[in-house]
Amino acid sequence: MLTSDLMQKIRHIEIRTRKLVNENYAGEYQSVFKGRGMEFDEVRPYMHGDEIRTIDWNVTARTGEPYVKRYVEERELTVMLVVDASGSEEFGSVSRFKREIAAELAAVLSFAAITNNDKVGLLIFTDKVELIIPPRKGRRHVLRVIRELLAFQPRSKGTDIKLALETVNQVLKRRSIVFLVSDFISKPELFRRELAVTNRRHDLIAIDLSDPFEGDIEDVGLLTIQDPETDEVVLIDTGDRAWRRDFAERIHQHAIAKANAFTKTGVDLIRISTSEDYTVPLTSFFKQRAKRIRH
Repeated sequence: MLTSDLMQKIRHIEIRTRKLVNENYAGEYQSVFKGRGMEFDEVRPYMHGDEIRTIDWNVTARTGEPYVKRYVEERELTVMLVVDASGSEEFGSVSRFKREIAAELAAVLSFAAITNNDKVGLLIFTDKVELIIPPRKGRRHVLRVIRELLAFQPRSKGTDIKLALETVNQVLKRRSIVFLVSDFISKPELFRRELAVTNRRHDLIAIDLSDPFEGDIEDVGLLTIQDPETDEVVLIDTGDRAWRRDFAERIHQHAIAKANAFTKTGVDLIRISTSEDYTVPLTSFFKQRAKRIRH
């Protein structure tokens, strides 16, 4: 059941993200993702100047006259949002939780897609596949996607990116655009192979959500922290310089491992922090990718 508070949040996100899409992302989206493939349309008689490699030899043999295959630009695409709903997404030390930012990002990408007459689907995962909404078009469908991202209560708190990507590859039969939204706290070696497989079959873009507190703990004395995915409670002394140095090094090494995993599998990466306006890295991504396509 929709509460008035949830309805207000959904409406706020729709107004904000539709404005962003209309002003910035609808055209950027089309230039980056449209026309990325060709689909078969029909066969027609061979005409002078046609390339020989387009000849349909089966039809030519059957009719005794040369025919060529005609292809048209594939206009309708499918966008699949694969969103991490594990316990660590319910964290944010600045103003908003990572989960709330994920919902807004999904809204922006969804409205950009339906503005260009594309379909949008959603897969929510933890260490289980929690929810799958098949790809469809239209505003009502996008509002359902946003609602689920804001209100859905997952059964589990863990993370299994490997399982999420394996499921995507089973569910999506045609090449699609896949946005994988997570904080990627899992060890990259656990899902690197699936990154490569998914990126070969689809156009995979990773959105890495982070929070400043996760990488920089200041000296605030004794601090009790709880692992949001295991519920384990630990008492730490943030005044211990050796501990802070070791913690920072572990975070740094994990960041390097993540970056290497995305680079080696050819997956585009968008880094977004809870402390910044997500439109800046999102706009940068669209511009860089458009520039790369042109060249």
